Amino acid sequence: MQDLDLARVAVALVAGYLLGGIPFGIMIPRLIGGVDPRTIGSGRTGGANVSRAVGFRWAAVSGLLDVAKASAAVLLVIVIGGGAVPQVLAGLAAIVGHSRSPFIGFHGGRGVAPATGGAIIIAPIILAAIFPVFVLTILLTRISSIGSLSASLIGGVVMIVVTALAPLPPIYTTPLPPIYFVYGVGVPGLIWLFHLDNIGRLLRGQERRVGPRSGPAVAP
Repeated sequence: MQDLDLARVAVALVAGYLLGGIPFGIMIPRLIGGVDPRTIGSGRTGGANVSRAVGFRWAAVSGLLDVAKASAAVLLVIVIGGGAVPQVLAGLAAIVGHSRSPFIGFHGGRGVAPATGGAIIIAPIILAAIFPVFVLTILLTRISSIGSLSASLIGGVVMIVVTALAPLPPIYTTPLPPIYFVYGVGVPGLIWLFHLDNIGRLLRGQERRVGPRSGPAVAP
């Protein structure tokens, strides 16, 4: 049984990383003859930069596929009988693969879309609770990184608290596995790590905005 569990963990890590590494942010622009997002803006392959390259509609397609690849990684682990530990590891590995893709020289996006995809399976209630924070923050600031950083931090804190306090009827009727602590720390930790350059620009008042006239934010 221990060998089988280790095998599932190995599958989770490898599958999560490789599925997460599929660079839809480059594949979609290439398929439609658009601009490679690595040549503009931040040079990343996430949704915000893809929208600058090929527009919001195709960026939405790319983003949904980035969400789906992480969900697929976690579902694959479930199909092979993996429990909470390999599921969480698959979700985290997908974030790493998305941001450090082996298919494009270990570059990629910030990890927000695959973090969302993993949470759809692992923590859908918490995801539903923090999604309005993400959307509202971006609408108010027109800065996608602020939405990503704030939502991931709040979601991580909520996950840690819920794991510590569960069961919480009627939301969680059974205790959550301790590995969810790792998820609560790991997801925001990775997202903030992959946003370090954004954080630097935010502190300097130079972060890029989304939408019309998407120039840098004005320093206070």
